[in-house]
Amino acid sequence: MANVSLQSIHKSYGAQAVVYGLDLEVSDRDFIVLVGPSGCGKSTTLRMIAGLEEISAGRLLIDGRDVTHTPPQRRDIAMVFQSYALYPHMTAYMNMAFGLMKTTRLDKREIEARVHEAAAILHIEDLLQRKPNELSGGQRQRVAIGRALVRKPAVFLFDEPLSNLDAKLRNHMRAELKRLHAELGLTVIYVTHDQVEAMTLGTRIAVMNNGRLQQYGPPMEVYRKPANTFVASFIGAPEMNLIPCRAYDNGRGLAVDAGSFTLRLEAHPALGGEAEMLLGVRPEEVFIAAAGEAAPQGHLLAPGTVERIELLGADALADIRIGERRLVVRIAADRIVPIGHQVQVGVDASRARLFDPRTGEAHA
Repeated sequence: MANVSLQSIHKSYGAQAVVYGLDLEVSDRDFIVLVGPSGCGKSTTLRMIAGLEEISAGRLLIDGRDVTHTPPQRRDIAMVFQSYALYPHMTAYMNMAFGLMKTTRLDKREIEARVHEAAAILHIEDLLQRKPNELSGGQRQRVAIGRALVRKPAVFLFDEPLSNLDAKLRNHMRAELKRLHAELGLTVIYVTHDQVEAMTLGTRIAVMNNGRLQQYGPPMEVYRKPANTFVASFIGAPEMNLIPCRAYDNGRGLAVDAGSFTLRLEAHPALGGEAEMLLGVRPEEVFIAAAGEAAPQGHLLAPGTVERIELLGADALADIRIGERRLVVRIAADRIVPIGHQVQVGVDASRARLFDPRTGEAHA
């Protein structure tokens, strides 16, 4: 496998810039997920790594070798496309073997061994003589992955490979990709707009928006410590609660006044005065208590009214009105409170974040 280094990568189509000065370091055996909304530049970035799009400025290195202007076939990469891109008139075996036949000098015996080895890893040995129209979506995806595996490339690129599958099959294929990465020690760069895929698959995730990298790090670090309000809103379902507030020094750290409640944030550094901020808390970091029920340590209790309940199975999402503010709270289904009822809402001060409402950047 190999390291991949994107150094100030820029992409423009004429006067229209779509990727701005992207810096990204991918270590050997990493599973990196590029995630962001449609049009954010993630697929364009992947295609630049593959050599399918020209890099307008910057450098791309694979294992220390500058491949910025190297043709795709000489970059030692393999790509799995969203559409699978299988030859409809060829069997699964030939779809997996054809690239090796045309681009390598491997003999027939070695090619056959590689195809059968990949088929065994992917559990598709009994499908090798079938054509794509005889395969399910999941089986076609396995053949497309097998076509990449037989190349034994330094880097695997995946462009939204699960988006055409139903929810159950997507879950299954996520587990398979996770298994392949762990068992084979692959270096993977994977593009998706699905944050669940990003969180479950990636060793690190790169959140992009409007052609710019917003944050890069381990999934739970990005989730727990978003760098800005875009990441806070995009990563997490439902998104983080962002509440306008006034933050001020209280002698032991910070306090915030959200109008309907105040909260001490003693772990946050002082501001040196006061400022308008956004208070960020995840739905699972807010807790509902019945009248007279004690709050967990570090939680502030404030009165609220249940306005909406959305059942999710074992969990539910509740919209709680606290004065002029509304919080989304994740609760266990057996703790549902009827709409219109009064509750006490506990906010976990130790998990709260502050963001600058003008720049969107997190307050350290």
